[in-house]
Amino acid sequence: MARHIAIFDTTLRDGEQSPGASLNVEEKLEIARQLERLGVDVIEAGFPISSPGDFQAVQAISRIIKHCTVCGLTRAVEKDIRSAAEALKDAVKPRIHTGLGVSDSHLQHKLRMTRDEALERGVSAVAIARRYVDDVEYFLEDSGRADKDYLCQVIEAVINAGATVINIPDTTGYTTPAEYGALIKFVVDTVPNISKAIISVHCHDDLGLAAANSLAGVMNGAGQIECTINGIGERAGNTSLEEVVMAMKVRKDFYDCETGIVTQELYRTSRMVSTSTGILVQPNKAIVGANAFAHSSGIHQDGVLKERTTYEIIDPRDVGIHESKIVLSARSGRHALAHRIEELGYTVSDDQIDRLYTRFLELADRKKQVYDEDLEVLVADETSTTYQAYELLHVQVSCGDKMIPTATVAVRDPEGMQHTDSCHGTGPVDAVYRAINRIVDVPNELIEFSIQSVTEGIDALADVTIRIRQGNDIYTGRGANTDIVVASGKAYIHALNKLIDRAAPSRLEKSLQHP
Repeated sequence: MARHIAIFDTTLRDGEQSPGASLNVEEKLEIARQLERLGVDVIEAGFPISSPGDFQAVQAISRIIKHCTVCGLTRAVEKDIRSAAEALKDAVKPRIHTGLGVSDSHLQHKLRMTRDEALERGVSAVAIARRYVDDVEYFLEDSGRADKDYLCQVIEAVINAGATVINIPDTTGYTTPAEYGALIKFVVDTVPNISKAIISVHCHDDLGLAAANSLAGVMNGAGQIECTINGIGERAGNTSLEEVVMAMKVRKDFYDCETGIVTQELYRTSRMVSTSTGILVQPNKAIVGANAFAHSSGIHQDGVLKERTTYEIIDPRDVGIHESKIVLSARSGRHALAHRIEELGYTVSDDQIDRLYTRFLELADRKKQVYDEDLEVLVADETSTTYQAYELLHVQVSCGDKMIPTATVAVRDPEGMQHTDSCHGTGPVDAVYRAINRIVDVPNELIEFSIQSVTEGIDALADVTIRIRQGNDIYTGRGANTDIVVASGKAYIHALNKLIDRAAPSRLEKSLQHP
């Protein structure tokens, strides 16, 4: 009988540590609900002591999630653990995740502790956590570079103290699959009470080996994989959830393992996380990338048309990607649009369909064909949970090599009043942003600007992603339009609305009162 491998999703904690991947409470709640639909076993919702926003997010998620364990991260410090326990008190299945480094590098240079001091602190942290919850996970940071005998000594002690899950992370992505698999096997063979806890693997992708290392850990006795949607996370990221899940499903003959993941929800979850964080999925990303099931070679096309399995080891429908596409154009009706949006996995209201249809016709008039990717951008923009304090109504620019770039914009404010202003800049986008700043007086710094074509062709929809900074906070904005300058203006307004939304604590409190 195949072993069940628990999927521990840390998109909302480790994943959000990706530079610029700032999520508001509403976005975290939306992602948490989707993770529950996806079927993950554990949602690591945040690090409660780190900020009021993280505490509120963990608290809100604890109140709405019924079928998954909800986990909060802490340091091995009593005030951290008390904070996590308070945030998790409404969870049906709460877990506190605490721990310390175990490598000599971390002990000497970061923690400034001896091995004995760290062991004593870890045992104490587990004992404190067990006062509040029955499920305590202990992480041994930088296990991949730690002394194996000391690692096993700590594991045995924290299990005796009440730890139910033991997290053995390759924090720096340093190990190879052979080394990491051997480390997990050494722990299984050496720690006398290891049967009382689940071994969890948490791997980083600094050498591109996170998925391979996690699977090597499973092959040697691990019962839980810690991962993120799209592999987002610190530095080069974490183990990609969709990759390890599909590896175990497609090669069940080899791994003899299974998960509870509803794989048909993978693509939808990937798109949701990408849209909310502003972190784009590379086209050649395994499982969920735009090219994962695309064939350009004539030989490949011929083979796939005759028999799909000649070049595809995964049926696209198994991950939520539809093989066939309805060709949408300006001649398509509202019903056809609604049907295609439903097929793509989105639920929208009649009012939203009406607004989407108007925007769809405007886009279809400028394009020969509207693709699924175009629709996904339109739907994401329409269903955004960001408070729409300001709305961009009109953009007009004049520029050229003999002209000073000048922009005129019209913006509707929160009271419904329309404002029009103009400004010049170093280019058309800079002029638009300066004109918007004259209306929306919110100090900030533009720190990143990127643009990509959603589909192919000169009439493709432009998808602009920007990041602005105010103080220590970073806000991501996205905008789509066939006009690059208009898309840039929409992205800037989106980011400004997020900044304004974050500055309105009453909305966060309201979301907690009515989860």
